[in-house]
Amino acid sequence: MSEAIKLKRATYHLWTFTISKMISSFGAQVYAFAISFYILQVTGSATSFATNLICSILPRTVLAPFAGYVADKYSRKTIVIVAQIATTLAIGGLLAVSLTYGLSLIAIYATTVVLAMTSTFSGVTFTSSITGLVDEARIQRAMSMNQMSISFAAIGAPALGGYLYGVVSMPMFLTMYMVASVTAVILESTMNFNLFANRKEVVEGEPKESMLQSMKAGVTYLRKQPILMTLIWISLVINFLFGAFQVGYAFILIEKLKMISTHFGYTEGATAVGTLLMSIYLSIRKEIKYPLWIGKWGIIAMGIVMGAVAVPLLIHIPYNGMFAFYLGLMLSFGLLSILVNTPLFVMMQKMIDDDYKGRVFSLLETMAMALMPLGMVLFGFLYDVVPAQWILLASSSILIVVVLIMARPSVVREAHPELDRTKTVNVETV
Repeated sequence: MSEAIKLKRATYHLWTFTISKMISSFGAQVYAFAISFYILQVTGSATSFATNLICSILPRTVLAPFAGYVADKYSRKTIVIVAQIATTLAIGGLLAVSLTYGLSLIAIYATTVVLAMTSTFSGVTFTSSITGLVDEARIQRAMSMNQMSISFAAIGAPALGGYLYGVVSMPMFLTMYMVASVTAVILESTMNFNLFANRKEVVEGEPKESMLQSMKAGVTYLRKQPILMTLIWISLVINFLFGAFQVGYAFILIEKLKMISTHFGYTEGATAVGTLLMSIYLSIRKEIKYPLWIGKWGIIAMGIVMGAVAVPLLIHIPYNGMFAFYLGLMLSFGLLSILVNTPLFVMMQKMIDDDYKGRVFSLLETMAMALMPLGMVLFGFLYDVVPAQWILLASSSILIVVVLIMARPSVVREAHPELDRTKTVNVETV
């Protein structure tokens, strides 16, 4: 296949991948909204609602390492298509139950578990396949367009779900999700996941690794990559410490500052708008040259935003001013989160060998998923016994100090040797 044809095919992948992601994300988020609303409306029980969340989180945490192994050892296209078909069948099963016996919590929980399993395999495999679908020059654009589709869904799905919930029945909701899932399967089946892939050929007679050996090999590979290890440790610290932000934000605005629910919803929506705007910007600009340097200062800025959430608890601000303050704060948070995540993910995509991508990304997801609930539980307890403003200020300070230490100038220069060369050139020019 000529280079021109491959680039043309990569352009097709870029748009097909984005449209497929948008359709499946919209379907999944509208479904999640409808099911959550249904559970709370029918049972009125927070326990039932929390159980459904656990059914979504637990399978992801447990299965992510296996998903990484499968993504590295088998056809990634087959995994993605089979996972999407399984999603369609799970929704079809729930639809059949709802039409035959009526919806039950057991059926909803079982469906949530299956959907969590399929999304884990599909998500890890898709993330591992970016460099096989598009050329290296457009990896940032692919990652940005992927985030754009998720942001569109995050903004539009609750509004669409809220509207549809009032005018259509639950079976119609499920039917619409099935149609979206089938459309995603059709689009994904037209993609060539090995267009730019650089995976090792299977040699006849070569002894095969067991699953455990393969997973250990993934950990060993990761430990030999100091820059990758730095990125992963920074990611884990962020996931843990931002538990203070995730728990404290709603607690402070609703409980402490008595913000109107509608206004609180607007501030939450500002984050999605920020992610969308930055995703659009990164999709049309050239690739960021020094992602670790940008990521370092972006995370520090996010730490400042996290600490700034406590400002109205320390200084009296009129209600309208407070609402505008949080609106701007959350818009900034959305912008910064994409400015940090996208370049760093592009950097990781380029650094990690194709044969190890699944295991590395799944390991990152497993550790992050395990730390998030731990952070939420710990900070949830602390908010009951310690003034909220001191928790946020302490967490943001620790985050900034940790990032300054872990992404110190010597580490940044190791990741980007060009920075040293740029300084040398400047000195010689002077």
